[in-house]
Amino acid sequence: MKRWMGAAATIGLVMASLTLAGPVAADAEERDSADLHRWAQDTWRSLTAMTDERTGLPADHISGDLATLSAYTSPTNIGGYLWSTVTARDLGLIGADEARDRMSATLDTLADLDRHDASGMFYNWYSPTTGQKLTSWPGSGDPVHPFLSSVDNGWLAAALRIVRGAEPLLAARAEALYDSMDFSTFFDPIGVADLPGGSIRGGFWDSAPPDCSVASAMHGHPGHTVYYTCHYYDTTVSESRIAIYLGIADGDIPATALHGTRRTMPPGCGWSWQEQLPQGEYRTYDGAEVWEGVYRYEGMSFVPSWGGSMFEALMPDLLVPETTWGPTSWRLNHPITVAVQKKHGLDDAGYGYWGFSPASNPFGGYGEYGVDVAGIRSDGYASDVERTDADVDKPGCSDGARPSPDFGDGVVTPHASFLALPYDRKAVMSNLRGLEDDLDVYGPGGFYDAVAVGSGTIAEQYLSLDQSMIMAAIGNELTGDLLKDYFVDPDMEKRLRPAMRQQEFGASWGAGGESCAA
Repeated sequence: MKRWMGAAATIGLVMASLTLAGPVAADAEERDSADLHRWAQDTWRSLTAMTDERTGLPADHISGDLATLSAYTSPTNIGGYLWSTVTARDLGLIGADEARDRMSATLDTLADLDRHDASGMFYNWYSPTTGQKLTSWPGSGDPVHPFLSSVDNGWLAAALRIVRGAEPLLAARAEALYDSMDFSTFFDPIGVADLPGGSIRGGFWDSAPPDCSVASAMHGHPGHTVYYTCHYYDTTVSESRIAIYLGIADGDIPATALHGTRRTMPPGCGWSWQEQLPQGEYRTYDGAEVWEGVYRYEGMSFVPSWGGSMFEALMPDLLVPETTWGPTSWRLNHPITVAVQKKHGLDDAGYGYWGFSPASNPFGGYGEYGVDVAGIRSDGYASDVERTDADVDKPGCSDGARPSPDFGDGVVTPHASFLALPYDRKAVMSNLRGLEDDLDVYGPGGFYDAVAVGSGTIAEQYLSLDQSMIMAAIGNELTGDLLKDYFVDPDMEKRLRPAMRQQEFGASWGAGGESCAA
């Protein structure tokens, strides 16, 4: 009887604690939602300020006071504005009519832009006020050699899919533009010599540029000669995978192209130029042998990106249901990537804040920021102004010159935190509130682009790309991933999901990693 009474008392205490916790949890959820909605509203203000009303094209960036705009834009910027408009509508920031009018203006302009005829692809730089293809750089007058980028066209095409799925009255126009873009033109079936499955080129020029290029008949269009980049996008954890996904979804690229990218560089001292010596094993998919390598950080194992930045890892996840379709790959890797960034910023570098990704340099210009030891590139994306480069031991190959360096003035960009929302919301909200309340990294258009947290120096401007990532991340968090629902159609799921499902990364939390994920 006494034992039963003890159990009953324990149950009563648990129920009481749950009753008390309920309102607290509800209050926290309500506060989070209110802050996210407010941040979205201000972020949308920056995007409308940088968008030309007539052309519907956003500038690449705008000053912190929302007064001075850049004189150029790109396919990625245009795509980001389109999905941000859909998100603004879904969040109730604008009405359906305004959203439709805005997207219609953009589609009208896109239909008239100068494009590459054979491929249907868009050039990399246009005037946001006239839509004219740029052949000289605004301000300096330096020559621009018109380039067609696989990844930039990927983000624009992804946005056209979203418009098609989100707005029935514009669906036919968005689909016509999307269907005219042939991603097979970027895909080399032979690709990188030691990789199976073929590889995606960085892009091409339609006339010979002054820098390195490879003159070749266009893939899929043998009657046309173009000048391909000398490099391929051959790393798995890269924003460029959006182009591979689209090509597979359209049936223009074989699903085996997922095998034509590297998790890491191969093992062994012959590849010791990379940041770490990877661990892993070979696995066979569709008859192709793939090195499933991983890097390690504080006990966690993960597939690294090239530079160790957040947007390389998580930008495609804004639109593609990677963690659902990749249960033994992306579902493991994404939260560990977030944990690595968090641990680096808070513990190892001691910045007090985290979230590292290419962004405006607070002292002028643009910078590539990331967690150096979490990227393949040996002199990878640094996390501070001083460009501190870690150089770790590579057992059996070389001793590290700087395995545990002292870090300097860390550069944090808010968009990197927003990308992590699905994987560590509590930490993300705490980080962003600190940036806003303690460091004043906030203005009339939402979070400024970056801050050097040690000196407090702020890059007081807004980048169209970064603002559109923020809009997508908030929209997904508050609407239950509606952007992904708009993006995916039955053909994409049929062709892409099985290929993603079979991938098996070597990512693991390890003995000490799980404490970093909560």
